[in-house]
Amino acid sequence: MARLKTAVLLSGRGSNLQALIDAALEKEFPAKIVRVISNVPGASGLDRAEKVGIPTTTIDHREFDGREPFEATLQTELQNAGVELVCLAGFMRLLTKSFVDRWHDRIINIHPSLLPSYKGLHTHERALADGVRFTGCTVHFLRAEMDTGPIIVQAAVSVHPGDDADALAARVLMAEHRCYPLALRLVAGGKTRVIGDRVEIENAGAPNAVSLNPDDGKA
Repeated sequence: MARLKTAVLLSGRGSNLQALIDAALEKEFPAKIVRVISNVPGASGLDRAEKVGIPTTTIDHREFDGREPFEATLQTELQNAGVELVCLAGFMRLLTKSFVDRWHDRIINIHPSLLPSYKGLHTHERALADGVRFTGCTVHFLRAEMDTGPIIVQAAVSVHPGDDADALAARVLMAEHRCYPLALRLVAGGKTRVIGDRVEIENAGAPNAVSLNPDDGKA
């Protein structure tokens, strides 16, 4: 089975990258991580890739006069690596519409909320301030508008009495580490089809095929 050549873009410690690396080590996993790229020199996520022999590249956005020149270099790097799918894992740069359109339905992103709620930053603080009972995470196909696009997988996480943002973020991160490998498996395995603003999942008759509830331990 030819595995889909995948790149991971990150800006920080790469904990979601680690979840993807661990999943990709499985013999039957349909994706192979062929490149990890960071816009931040020395990002600790690069070390995670290098430890398992995945080639890494740093493209420091501060060295470019605008997003377009940065993305031109990024595009060249992706093409040279033969990348077919891009995963954003804590990549703290907004991509231009032209770049996103060029990679239409070939970029997936993870966000620490149940989109479309709480787009952008400070998601956990905002959820706590609103008094919601549940929050979670979402993996979705990327669109040009921030934190939008057809949803692939979501996980719900309960908000506990006495939670602060750090405690809630830690539980949501655990859910992210389950969601992202599942979403990559579905996309790389050809199990997803985008219809308008929705994703149809092959053989997803049971709700838990595309949603996770970490609170009850079921997948």
